[in-house]
Amino acid sequence: MVDWMSQEMIVSNADAFSKLIHTLLGLYMWEWFTSLDFDWQFITGKKTFRWPLTFYFLNRYCLLIALIGIAIALNVKTEINCQGLYTFNQVFGNATIGLASINLSLRTIAVWSQKWYIIVPLVAIILGHWSMLLHGILLKAAWVPGQGCIITETNNTLLAATFIYTMSFDFLVLFLTAYKLFQPNSGRSKLVELIFSDGLIYFVIAFLANLIATIFMLLNLNPVMSIIANVPAAIAATIVACRVVRRLSRFTSTGVERFAASTQNSTLAFRSQGSQLRGPKLASTKVSMNEGVDVHVQMETFGSPPDKYLQYDAAGNKRADAIDPESQEISNEFKRPPY
Repeated sequence: MVDWMSQEMIVSNADAFSKLIHTLLGLYMWEWFTSLDFDWQFITGKKTFRWPLTFYFLNRYCLLIALIGIAIALNVKTEINCQGLYTFNQVFGNATIGLASINLSLRTIAVWSQKWYIIVPLVAIILGHWSMLLHGILLKAAWVPGQGCIITETNNTLLAATFIYTMSFDFLVLFLTAYKLFQPNSGRSKLVELIFSDGLIYFVIAFLANLIATIFMLLNLNPVMSIIANVPAAIAATIVACRVVRRLSRFTSTGVERFAASTQNSTLAFRSQGSQLRGPKLASTKVSMNEGVDVHVQMETFGSPPDKYLQYDAAGNKRADAIDPESQEISNEFKRPPY
């Protein structure tokens, strides 16, 4: 039977953890670089920045900073302030986990058309989540000659509770999204069909990544194995959450879809349920032009009100003998001069 607490096993696991971190850093750098054009469009002003994208940018760059800090901690050869470095890494690492859950929950709020009974519980859960993440920052690290920066003390119980909370949060978001999308006769637009077709798999991946990290934390085989899945979970959750944001932001209908005018200035605008829309409506269509240029055309349309002079019977049918005042002959009474 494997003695996970033996010094040889811990050193071997630490070496494997270091190689894993470097591999994941390369993976995330590739993901970051290949999607940099999306960020650049907002930086240069080609696309309008909306407030939900704040969480998207924080999520991406907090993880990038955390991975660079972890790589420094694993490769440093001279004595440094290990406590400060690991606290720095923990702050940005925990922020990454919380921001990924926020990005996924924002998509769930959008699917539910920003209903207050969905927003209020999710906001409360997010606040509780961040409370646990901030408490998890408290750890101790020291410089050990010949080994480098080593974590000397951490609260495994709090870390396990944090990942259980994160896993439960992701499962709730997955359940709410799936429940809404699986409802029959919901009049789904192409935008909701996009989420239904490939968006749910992102929620599943985020949930499974945190589930694996939680299992390793609860097994507590040794100090290295307890946290070996934490960084992969944070990276997986961040990648899928940011891809959800990018896909929905880039979504443009190829046909005409109508949205309520009140959602015109919202990044969480979804098709209104039902076919009877009153008042001004926003028609949206994409027109393909030469050289691969797409122009997104929007206009307000107004429905014609029913003729108030038409008469209907008790069954709601238009009466054949209904009088149209504009089609009547002008009588002689109105032809006589006023004198």
